[in-house]
Amino acid sequence: MNAQELPEWSDYMAILQDAVRTLDSAPDMGDPQKKQEAHRLLFSVVASGYHSAFADPDYPDFVPVVSSVLNSIGANPDFIYGYTQLDGDGTYRLSGYRGNEVFVLIDFTAGGLGVLDRLGPTVGFIDLDTLSVGSDGSFEVLLSAERPENYRGDWFQLNPSTKTAAFRKAYYQWGKGSETRLAIERLDRSLPSKRMDADEIGRRLILLVEYVSRYTQFILGYGAKQRSQGLVNRLEHDDWAGKGGVSGQHYYQGIYDLLPGEVMIVETALPDEVRYWNIQVNDQLWNAIDWFTHQSSLNGSQAMIDDDGKFRAVISPIDPGLPNWLDTGGHSQGSVMLRWMEASSGPEPKVTIVNFSEVRSHLPDTTPVVTAKQRSEILRQRNISAQLRRRW
Repeated sequence: MNAQELPEWSDYMAILQDAVRTLDSAPDMGDPQKKQEAHRLLFSVVASGYHSAFADPDYPDFVPVVSSVLNSIGANPDFIYGYTQLDGDGTYRLSGYRGNEVFVLIDFTAGGLGVLDRLGPTVGFIDLDTLSVGSDGSFEVLLSAERPENYRGDWFQLNPSTKTAAFRKAYYQWGKGSETRLAIERLDRSLPSKRMDADEIGRRLILLVEYVSRYTQFILGYGAKQRSQGLVNRLEHDDWAGKGGVSGQHYYQGIYDLLPGEVMIVETALPDEVRYWNIQVNDQLWNAIDWFTHQSSLNGSQAMIDDDGKFRAVISPIDPGLPNWLDTGGHSQGSVMLRWMEASSGPEPKVTIVNFSEVRSHLPDTTPVVTAKQRSEILRQRNISAQLRRRW
């Protein structure tokens, strides 16, 4: 490609302008508030896409694609995420130090959600707790198609169809203890890397601006599909395997759609055994409700369990003065997701819509009252804890 054929700034902007048309299917675009929130989503997609647009399987590096800032596709407030590209025919070394998270999983897929990717199935995963970890927390595992002769260390068979790897670090206690540190390197390529030429930069930038439409359509399609299936104020079971989620989980998801004065009560038994669980609420654009200054999620450590062994949460834009309030951040419509991770069962939650004034009559008599002063302190501590985690 010669200089005259390389994309100009106007070419990139024209493609981005086309991306605005994807918002035609966004809900309530006649509402100025909703319209600006949708525009903010487009900026977020550009920002998150940039990281994956310049991924290189020869020189991998775990980068953030969703986070508290790059907030989309229902990012789990308990998770810190990282993404990199891999070559299934390559040889890699994954190393680092194990922290105190509930778990650290690395999911290997034959696709991905990045700019250069298309969706593909999970083709393997590593649970760091299955590796040999030194007294100082250090670990090292070789990733390759075949185990080298006489190699005695930890080894993971890399599926030749592997395109990406993504880690999830799960926290019950935010901001406490040590954090897992990860590094990955390709062993069958030399350093340093070569300078990327103009053609390749242009190609990737074109893919980046095209990605905005593709990713936004994926986001809007999530809510549209649930509505078409009648999942309004009820939940369905899904496993999300191969669609950006971790295999082996029970997900219950759906839409909350509350009229003025209404709240949603989610009630569920707990599995006898479960490694991790949480519940969270998102807005209509599938952004997690700001979990720093809103109690928009609860996990197995944060939640209050009732005397009968059940968990009950109240989803509401107004504080009901209860421990298990899930704050919608002023939204009357959005999505809710509950997940059980490595559970002995996947209990199905019961959903009930009630009037705000009747909430307590649907809860155990022993449910405590949370005063405005107590709520303020809870949120202050939540905000601090969320910031203390290393997020990217």
